[in-house]
Amino acid sequence: MVPSDAGGGLMRGDLLSDPVEGLDEALAVVDAFDEALVAGLLRPGPAQAAGVSGLAGAVAGTPLAARVAEAAEKAAAGTGGEDHFVALAAARNALLGSVHDALVQRIDEAVGRPVEGDETAGPEPVAAAAPEEAANLLAAARSWLCDLARGGWRGLDHELVAGAAPVVAAMLPEPGMRRRAALLDGFAAELAASCPGATLGRVPVRRWADLWSRALLLTVPGSAGAGAVGTVTGRLLPLGVDLQEHATAVQAQVHAVLEPVGGGAPRLVRASVSAPKPDTVVGAGLWQLLRPRMSLLGAVGEGRSAEVEAMPVTADGDLLWDDALARTGEPADPFATARVMLSAATAARVEPLDRHPVRIAVPVLLEGYAAREGEGGLALEVAGRLLAVDTDRMPAAGPLTPEAVAASHACVGLLRWDAGEFLLQPLAVETTVRKKTVAVHAGAWAGGTNDKAGVRAEKAATDAVAVLRERAGRLLRT
Repeated sequence: MVPSDAGGGLMRGDLLSDPVEGLDEALAVVDAFDEALVAGLLRPGPAQAAGVSGLAGAVAGTPLAARVAEAAEKAAAGTGGEDHFVALAAARNALLGSVHDALVQRIDEAVGRPVEGDETAGPEPVAAAAPEEAANLLAAARSWLCDLARGGWRGLDHELVAGAAPVVAAMLPEPGMRRRAALLDGFAAELAASCPGATLGRVPVRRWADLWSRALLLTVPGSAGAGAVGTVTGRLLPLGVDLQEHATAVQAQVHAVLEPVGGGAPRLVRASVSAPKPDTVVGAGLWQLLRPRMSLLGAVGEGRSAEVEAMPVTADGDLLWDDALARTGEPADPFATARVMLSAATAARVEPLDRHPVRIAVPVLLEGYAAREGEGGLALEVAGRLLAVDTDRMPAAGPLTPEAVAASHACVGLLRWDAGEFLLQPLAVETTVRKKTVAVHAGAWAGGTNDKAGVRAEKAATDAVAVLRERAGRLLRT
């Protein structure tokens, strides 16, 4: 994680650049199946049949073999039913899960981090979730998704896409269905914006296949998981904030190290908060939408820890944040936390449905690197190898910029994988200004700011929200 003379282990840059055995072959099978969805499986041609059959061949040695083989045969003949499409989606998810596992294992080897195993004591158990209801809504969603697979992305039209609207409207009032509703609504919105599919210049093949397969698997009763599986008590030491923005929604995900009360190995955890947003609220104004929903953002902005007591946590390390179970703690420097605790912090195992390369986001600390600017963009030279910096993920709602990263000598970030290579998403950097070490954090404005640019953006957001509220009130009164 850090140079060996600083008390840590040296990151193996070669492991992040060397090829992973079997990865290209697994992705090629996924790509062939995804291409079959472009034209649809109502009347599959030879190439589409081969793509579906390849998926069955890739899982021939697994417990899915018989069901996927039958599903592939039916789909290749154009007679696939809902159960067959679910089986194909499961096989696709399993292949991408194997890619995820291989990449995470490579990261663990590169940074020398332990992984939470079966022998590790888990969180304190809580009562199991209630049985899932609204099976008719799941069936309706599954029917729509299967119609999409038959028509294909080139067969999209507004009538086909509109079939999701009544399903989403019926799901939204049900708290247990909102996760699925949000996914279906966002997916349908993307498809509607691309209609008609026959004239679409470029099809986002992998993305739409990802959304389709995940949504389809979430229609299987029980697939959404049991929610919290335990509680944790201890000191939460934030590492940084990953801010994710969409035209109609925003989410902040705080990555942190949890130091359990009474001792024990530290754990990597996350705490997320999201909110709907108008498209006129951008930049630093996004924090106004999120702050009232999670006090942890204030602690992050002030550079403090948080004390949590009996906070619900999922099996894969996501805290189900409740302000009533937390209080702001003492000052905590993310770089000090990373240098002292990060390499020893255990990472929770990922839930089966979430095993996908796009979900990889491993907190790491880099030091002693050199920044390089080339045709491919900004990169950091780590242990003799170049690690690309994902500057597109750096939010405008904070002071962290590519220039600050290029001038830095230490970085806390998230190691990701995309388009065949590992990438670094910086969360915070240390740089030298007038012979003094200065830290710059992506989430520095989470709790408020005196920065001139941040203040202007906050004021603009306040004015925009006030106008929207006034207009909404006027509509409700008429």
